[in-house]
Amino acid sequence: MSLRARLLIALLIAVLVGVAIVDGLTYVLVVRSQLDQVDQELERAHPPIERAAAEPDEAREAAIREAAPGFLVELRSPGGDPELTIPLPRPGEEPIALTGEVPLPSGGPAGIGTDDPSFVEADDETIFATVGSSDDHPLRVRVSRQPDDRILVLGRSLEPMENTRERLFAVLTVATLGALAVAGVVGLVLVRVGLRPLVAVERAAGEISDTDIDRRVPGESERTEVGRLAIAINRMLARLQSAFAQRTEDIAALQESQARMRRFVADASHELRTPIAATSAYAELFERGARDHPDDLARSMSGIRAETARMGALVEDLLLLAQLDEGRPIALEPVDLADVAVEAVDAARLLAPDHPTSLRVDAAPIVTGDASRLRQVFDNLLGNVRTHTPPGTSCEIVVEADDEGGVVTVVDDGPGMPADDARRAFDRFHRADASRTRASGGTGLGLAIVDAIVAAHGGSVAMRSDLGAGTQVTVHLPYEPTTEAS
Repeated sequence: MSLRARLLIALLIAVLVGVAIVDGLTYVLVVRSQLDQVDQELERAHPPIERAAAEPDEAREAAIREAAPGFLVELRSPGGDPELTIPLPRPGEEPIALTGEVPLPSGGPAGIGTDDPSFVEADDETIFATVGSSDDHPLRVRVSRQPDDRILVLGRSLEPMENTRERLFAVLTVATLGALAVAGVVGLVLVRVGLRPLVAVERAAGEISDTDIDRRVPGESERTEVGRLAIAINRMLARLQSAFAQRTEDIAALQESQARMRRFVADASHELRTPIAATSAYAELFERGARDHPDDLARSMSGIRAETARMGALVEDLLLLAQLDEGRPIALEPVDLADVAVEAVDAARLLAPDHPTSLRVDAAPIVTGDASRLRQVFDNLLGNVRTHTPPGTSCEIVVEADDEGGVVTVVDDGPGMPADDARRAFDRFHRADASRTRASGGTGLGLAIVDAIVAAHGGSVAMRSDLGAGTQVTVHLPYEPTTEAS
């Protein structure tokens, strides 16, 4: 059942209950009022009838008939036996007489009126009761004991009151049905008007689709139920939108990760294929007779050792990247970046005296991390300068500190590189030379290892380079790492 139907039914039930209570009270009050009026008529008619009943026996009946037209009158003995009965006259019909017993005052036998709710004992000498009659309609009687101890019964027909009751009941029934009909029509209109905000929310929610989840339902308000429902729906939509956005980002990240994994496998295979092929060629040369010629044998053994060393270095780099990707914990100990920089510069000067390398220490920040891994960061950055710049290119390392950690900057005045290559410099196996020859550099993992080690220490690394303007690499390492390798 719809909410509109339930509200309308509830409204009709409430109206029916309210109208029924009003009808019942009206009916009871009207009936009680009419009964009180009949009792008052009996009370007003009693004095003259009582005086007429005191007349001598031969004139008593005539006097009573004259004093009480339209009333039933019975005069009874002190024991309750009828002595004189004057029935209630009806034009053209048989007069109405009492049937059954009448309650007697002052300890007399109880009669028909004692179990009726309209039975009233005014005092010890007077009783008002509703009793049966020879007609289909009851009588209202006033029973009183006279000074001579006889009992006077004065009755009035309740037929007019019953007719009024029937008409009142019919009127109340029709009025109730009419009130229900009017309440149904008005209630239907009011329910429709009252549910318009909910219908608007329903319509707006129904129009929201997977591609239009940024829409919101109208009518937000903390003061109304529909307004609070709109707030709850909009909050749910916001959470769904956020979840969809996160899902899209996760899918994109997964796709990017899969693409990077495919490129990584392809690049690793490509890098390993060359030394493996060279080693195989040297071995074949050995088998074809180089072992019998000292010069060819030395050449074969030297080539095999060189290619094996190249494969070993590549495998070591791949293993290091795999360990960092798995999030293996790094050593955490105080490391003086200035000391590490001094050691790296000394080694670079010995390895490449044709690349002048200088060091400037503006501060000596102490960070928490792995000293050997941080030394590898310095060595790879300086090695990248030696590999990708011509002889005579100068390089400077600057060690500084800020509020968050240590800052190491490696600047060279070499030829630089295009912006696109600078953006991809930290990608694994990326090299500016697409030919992938040994003359163009190493395996393409040096800067990728730098990025992974710095990330494992909770830091960041950035490169800025322009053609003809040299290259600058900036490494920021926090005093305390907040993340581990991931």
